Amino acid sequence: MKKVLFVSSEIYPLIKTGGLADVSGSLPPALQELGTDVHLLMPNYQSIKTTEDIYYKSTIQVNRMDVNILETRLPGTQVVVWLVDYPMFFDFPGNPYIDEKGEPWLNSAERFALLCRVAVEVAMNRGYLDWEPDIVHCNDWQTGLIPAFLSLETHRRPATVFTIHNMAYQGLFSKETSGLLNIPRELWHLNGLEFNGFFSFIKGGLAYADRITTVSPTYADEIQTAEFGYGLEGLLSHRKEDLIGIINGIDAEHWNPKTDTHIVAPYDSSTLSKKQLSKSALQARMALPIDNKVPVFTLISRLVEQKGIDLILDCLPEMLTLPVQFILLGSGDKAFEQQLTDFAKQNPEKMAVTLGYDEVLAHQLEAGADVFLMPSRFEPCGLNQLYSQRYGTVPIVRKTGGLADTVCDALPKTFTNKTATGFVFNDATAGALMEAIKRSVLVYGFSELWSQLQLNGMQKDYSWLRSAKEYQSLYEQL
Repeated sequence: MKKVLFVSSEIYPLIKTGGLADVSGSLPPALQELGTDVHLLMPNYQSIKTTEDIYYKSTIQVNRMDVNILETRLPGTQVVVWLVDYPMFFDFPGNPYIDEKGEPWLNSAERFALLCRVAVEVAMNRGYLDWEPDIVHCNDWQTGLIPAFLSLETHRRPATVFTIHNMAYQGLFSKETSGLLNIPRELWHLNGLEFNGFFSFIKGGLAYADRITTVSPTYADEIQTAEFGYGLEGLLSHRKEDLIGIINGIDAEHWNPKTDTHIVAPYDSSTLSKKQLSKSALQARMALPIDNKVPVFTLISRLVEQKGIDLILDCLPEMLTLPVQFILLGSGDKAFEQQLTDFAKQNPEKMAVTLGYDEVLAHQLEAGADVFLMPSRFEPCGLNQLYSQRYGTVPIVRKTGGLADTVCDALPKTFTNKTATGFVFNDATAGALMEAIKRSVLVYGFSELWSQLQLNGMQKDYSWLRSAKEYQSLYEQL
């Protein structure tokens, strides 16, 4: 049985700001189900929420600091979680990256360097925990120093895996920060932690980890290019033999139309006609005309350029002349929020906007909509296109990252071989998106073809167990 120390800056349901927490809360239990002995390590933030007991485990000295290790369980599982308890860094309101006023922590480098140093002590069985991992699985820049520090260990060290969840976030700090953190000199060079004169956390993972993974095969290729590599594409190309893309899974219990308590009439692929009841309920809730003949388009997203919201705004004047309805749930750029709200006011029979996030409404949108819009400029993996397919809601996506890997374009050939699951467009332009929207409206008029698209998507396996098997295979190689 392989022993894996899984290190992350956030883990759902203990604390969450984004997709990293979802992965860190779902992958380890799936790995444990397959027989891997997984222990999680994360900081003991003040805002952690858990129903499980937390108790003292040990104290270790790291960089002249006495740090407590506390133990708990991932809620609802038997997966052990070790919390790095250092109140001077972590016992404050806020989330892992910003304080309660929304300002970035001034000591982020110190906080996550401490997490990395503690991980090394645990990995080398110097944490008084009587447990020694075969592999340390690191996630995003906050854990990037772990492979670098472990490379300096002279005795047998565990193998390291570094997962990139989003290359846009790199953990860059001034050169002086490396001195402040007592970073060993042998790590400070062009092929180490130095990046254009700055000190880079993520380079520690990219340069020193035994294997690098990211969250989709296409994104693994994309980050080797200047457009998506953020200056590190050369290093990633150099390490391409050690780089692999593994699609994220979804919480198949939480996102399951057959057992979803948030929707009016649960359904599955054998009772797909019941989806119509969710559509009618959604139209009623949004004060839109109840009409089964028009396709309902939806979008659940942060309202930022990365997600292609500007493309949707450019399409809306023409899109709303078609026989469609459009429902949006999201928040973000205030200018985008205002423009979308204005469009909804001008077109109350065709469009409804809810600003913010509402988990129950998100489920009702996935169940009640016919089409899900996801025109992202870049998307390392993406989850909503996976939820949509599971709910028989046909996605429209741009051909990028995980979207390219998980949605098969509806074409004569893919209809024939029953692989079509959605509509895919190439260019990040309003024209290309509008063409995909028109194609979907056309196909919606042919009920047999539309049903086939829905069923093809619903039969896909995007469970974490499938992803965990790929990670387990990677661990075995190490």
